[in-house]
Amino acid sequence: MAFNKDSLVGTMLFTLVLCLLCSFMITGTAEVLKERKLAKKRDELKRYVLMAANVDTAGKDFRDIFETSVTPMLVDLDSGDAVTNDSVMDFDDRMAAINPETSRKPKKDSAKIKRRANQARVFKVYNDKRELVSVVVPVHGKGLWSIIYGFIAVKPDLNTIENVVFYEHGETPGIGDFVSAPEWVGKWHGKQVFNDDGKIALRIHKGSAKKGDIHGIDGVSGATKTARGIQRAVTFWFGKEGYQAFFDKLKASEV
Repeated sequence: MAFNKDSLVGTMLFTLVLCLLCSFMITGTAEVLKERKLAKKRDELKRYVLMAANVDTAGKDFRDIFETSVTPMLVDLDSGDAVTNDSVMDFDDRMAAINPETSRKPKKDSAKIKRRANQARVFKVYNDKRELVSVVVPVHGKGLWSIIYGFIAVKPDLNTIENVVFYEHGETPGIGDFVSAPEWVGKWHGKQVFNDDGKIALRIHKGSAKKGDIHGIDGVSGATKTARGIQRAVTFWFGKEGYQAFFDKLKASEV
């Protein structure tokens, strides 16, 4: 008996095959797009880290420079120890921060972030002689209207700032967006986070910092709360609940 494709069974079979085919196509497309999205995020991360470390990438492939000059690490913030992870570049710090199993509420939430991930990515940057030239750490904290995300690179003394990059925020256009202005970012170079007693001394002033102030950075008129938010973020992330344990371990390993 010949199969009648125009019968009810034939129509149902055709519909089932078509649905399965479409499902496979959608799944395959989603996987391709997911990988492309991850690749784009990795590239953005590499650019920001290299920018923060003041690495010259002009006329060069930044991906190659990153692979040869940067060592990404995942660290436990409480212990300061490195955590074994084969996909450090794909670590989702924001998801980790909102997941109760991989985060906790800070004891003193000066950065106003509500929850802090238990682990964080840090980046060691080396020169051609494989000498450590800077360590790049991510920071974030509440500004006036939004959470401000950035990277701060410190020199091997883990105190002197090499450069900063603030790459995402929702602050007031024309006022709070000074955080990404090259003129203001450049004022961070050479400033020191800690004083001689090892306490955090970096300050973003309401006006101009005094001449020769190695801890002071000029503020921006009309954006006091945004600047204050960045300063609180630095205080938090360079303190006990941030990278202090990691910095202590790193200093001990370099001795």
